[in-house]
Amino acid sequence: MSVINSALPISLPVAEELLITYGFPLYVYQGEILRHSIAQISLSIPYSSTKFHFATVTNGNIQLLRIFLAAGWGLHANSPGDIYLGLKAGFAPGEIVYSGSNLNWEEMQQLLRWGIGKVNFDSLAQLSLFCQIYQGEKEVFSGPKLGLRLNLPEVTGASRIGVGPEEFSEAVKIAQSVGLKITGVHFYRGTGTNATQAFTQVIDSVINVCQLLPHWEYLDFGGGFGYPYHHQGIAFDWEIFGQELTEKLNRVERKIELIIEPGRAAIASCGTLLTQVVSVKWQGNKQIVGVDTTVANLSVPSVHGGYREIVTWKQGNYYPTDVCGNTTYSRDYLGKNCQLPALEIGDILAILAVGAYGYAMSSHFLHRPLPAEVLLEKNNHRLIRQREDYTVLWNNQL
Repeated sequence: MSVINSALPISLPVAEELLITYGFPLYVYQGEILRHSIAQISLSIPYSSTKFHFATVTNGNIQLLRIFLAAGWGLHANSPGDIYLGLKAGFAPGEIVYSGSNLNWEEMQQLLRWGIGKVNFDSLAQLSLFCQIYQGEKEVFSGPKLGLRLNLPEVTGASRIGVGPEEFSEAVKIAQSVGLKITGVHFYRGTGTNATQAFTQVIDSVINVCQLLPHWEYLDFGGGFGYPYHHQGIAFDWEIFGQELTEKLNRVERKIELIIEPGRAAIASCGTLLTQVVSVKWQGNKQIVGVDTTVANLSVPSVHGGYREIVTWKQGNYYPTDVCGNTTYSRDYLGKNCQLPALEIGDILAILAVGAYGYAMSSHFLHRPLPAEVLLEKNNHRLIRQREDYTVLWNNQL
């Protein structure tokens, strides 16, 4: 089972109505597609004690977070900002899991005061800082369940993140010094991995490490689940993963709470970036199309991949086409060698599957304000984030 995008998810009349109403370029999220993805993933793991937490690092729009909340999901946060958005969206603090890195004293203190349900620590130093703060405030604030982010180089390769199994005993002592226990392990396989076997083949190793904790209660098997941006490409198989993980957790003598934190896999397919052609030129048989958005409105190619499918409602013979953004950045290509018909100024293009790491990683590079965001429910639509104007570039300058 996989959640795969389809060409032209929005009809041309609806696209034209949206752009007339809200302007160019425009992020459009389809609520029905998002709910379908959530439902598919939610049914994929038969293990009885499973809780899904949306990884809000991929998309922090509060209206979209509320769709996950309504579906019964919790939230997974990688930063205090993720937590802040989750609380604003209505998630109870106990339904938020934090797995981050390198917080300072004030941020760690805020984490405690927010009352987050579970905190997974990246290092013994961060655990010690938390315990130091907790020691001074435990009469006022109850502590969350504590876990460790697992660093397992033989499984995932070298990584800066996490605590090695050889450090578990020291972590237990640090927590016990303030009356707390280490009860969880957070395992992160990698960013955007589509190969199902990459996850299933490490389940035994992870469970064995978890059992080094004397008070083990939960396994956060992380995110990193990929999305098939290329048609006919490898798609992560949630059913196989869920079945194997369930079978192996059912063999554990104690009852373990399982946390799964999809991000990209759940939300990528619901997002489309609509953009308008503003320039067309030809270099031999290749069409060079300029549009009114920029690669800065997609995920950073070097981090989360540069390919996104680009489609149009126009018909005709197809030509190799480079779709170029509206900056002078030499790598401002939204797509290279796309197969598109001959285009004209004013034509609309749809860049698909931008629900994850689209707006979330967009930037003001070359001083372009960010687009608006719209939620489309059947044929009803509403603005869920205002378009920026140039004032955003100087509002906080002194």
